[in-house]
Amino acid sequence: MTSPLITPAALAELADRGGVTVLDVRWRLGGPPGIESYREGHIPGAVYCDLDTDLAGPPGTGGRHPLPSAEAFQSAMRRLGVFDGRPVVVYDDAAATTAARAWWTLRYFGHQDVRVLDGGLPAWIAAGHPVTKEVPAPVEGDFTARPGGMPMLSADEAGELAGRGVLLDARAAERYRGEVEPVDPVAGHVPGAVSAPTTDNVGPDGRFLAPDELRSRFAGLGVGEGTRAGAYCGSGVTAAHEVLAMEIAGLSAALYVGSWSDWVSDPSRPVATG
Repeated sequence: MTSPLITPAALAELADRGGVTVLDVRWRLGGPPGIESYREGHIPGAVYCDLDTDLAGPPGTGGRHPLPSAEAFQSAMRRLGVFDGRPVVVYDDAAATTAARAWWTLRYFGHQDVRVLDGGLPAWIAAGHPVTKEVPAPVEGDFTARPGGMPMLSADEAGELAGRGVLLDARAAERYRGEVEPVDPVAGHVPGAVSAPTTDNVGPDGRFLAPDELRSRFAGLGVGEGTRAGAYCGSGVTAAHEVLAMEIAGLSAALYVGSWSDWVSDPSRPVATG
């Protein structure tokens, strides 16, 4: 299996050959906008990719970060210089929690070679590679969006999976338990879901755990080879991190893109706490 991750050294080699599109996907819940961090310094040649507008559709009944239409996503990726036959590397500065959404969305829409910079911008800098404030003008890409490249869950499918398979809740444990809810109008979790905070997928340096360590983690959560598994979070961002971690481990999971923000948009859906 080809790893969905790439090291700073391998990215630097690709970039030297001019054979890669690099997307900076920095973002913070509640701000400030990631573009501000990008302007302060980024990997040379990287183009800023906005989570809210490039990787998601308008918020609404489908959640805070619903899947964008194929047409909108294709247009955004072409504008950012994404080509069908050219590798894409995505990164952030938050242990890949937002870069994973870019990885998943590109994979869902059919791109065959997308990798996440393991450790993100901090790992790039720690390895002695340069950053720049120069904003490149990307050449228009030719990416064609072909939906269906990754498994996805609807709200009904997520609810069913929580009872008949394993549905992982990627949020912090206190949000899962319903003790706090900083964003959505209702606190709690999908009944039957298992708490699996994404923070446990990475080490203190923000790099993913080794595949065998991740397999052990997910085995403890009830997920092994052949298990029907899915993941959700608040709005389908950190849940993509869970799916990425499972792929590193040689496992697979479907993403409930609408996640909790979609689940609670229908008051008839059950909510569990504790």
